Amino acid sequence: MSLPTTTPRNSGDLPMRDKPRQLPFPLSIYQSAVGKKWVMAITGFILVGFVLAHMIGNLKLYLGLVEHNGALAYDTDLYAEALRELLVPIMPRLVVLWILRIGLLGALLLHIHSAYTLSRMSLASDFKYQGKRDFLAANFASRSMRVTGPIVALYLVFHLADLTLGFGIATGEFVRGDVYANVVYSLGRPVVAIGYIIANIAVAIHIYHGIWSAFQSLGINNPKYNYLRRLAAKAVAGIILVGNVSFPIAVLANIISL
Repeated sequence: MSLPTTTPRNSGDLPMRDKPRQLPFPLSIYQSAVGKKWVMAITGFILVGFVLAHMIGNLKLYLGLVEHNGALAYDTDLYAEALRELLVPIMPRLVVLWILRIGLLGALLLHIHSAYTLSRMSLASDFKYQGKRDFLAANFASRSMRVTGPIVALYLVFHLADLTLGFGIATGEFVRGDVYANVVYSLGRPVVAIGYIIANIAVAIHIYHGIWSAFQSLGINNPKYNYLRRLAAKAVAGIILVGNVSFPIAVLANIISL
């Protein structure tokens, strides 16, 4: 009786790896590349919606240019206070705001995790086939996603510490609830304003490519209508960029002032 023989692997073969344990449905969907792309696309749309809404809300900084004395600071702080009192008295004060914050944090963490694990899967695929993929067809935005993502994440930490938590990183005169004055103090410093502008350029690039690729991940990809995807990506990214960059410029130009 002959023993079974095995064919030795070549020295260049990949080491054998155990398959990851299959999670129960629907978590098992996330273990696939398709599932991760769906999660990254959906969470990306949630985050873009927040960034757009946040920019629109901050446009109240300009209300004082067309209203009487004191309206600028009053309306800006009133907007911030309205966020704290969402659905009051149906819900206690701050509860809905914290629910939204936790939801956004969850979306952000899932977005980062799905992007990271997809990148790992992509690199593993490149190694498996002993050659890097051809990136010549990729445009500037797609090649820069791995750069703009960390820039946006780092600035988000700084922005929250500066203007939400009041750690005094930039303002030095943080007053909780005095949103208008805090913004003017913070963006009135050239270094902070320049950092804000650079971060929002990174945000715009990230959003542009993110919207474009998210539609593709969700299966919305037709040569007849792809120009609409590109147009939508440019429009949303452009509106957010112009709106957000205008704030530090207006503060430095003394258009928005105390």
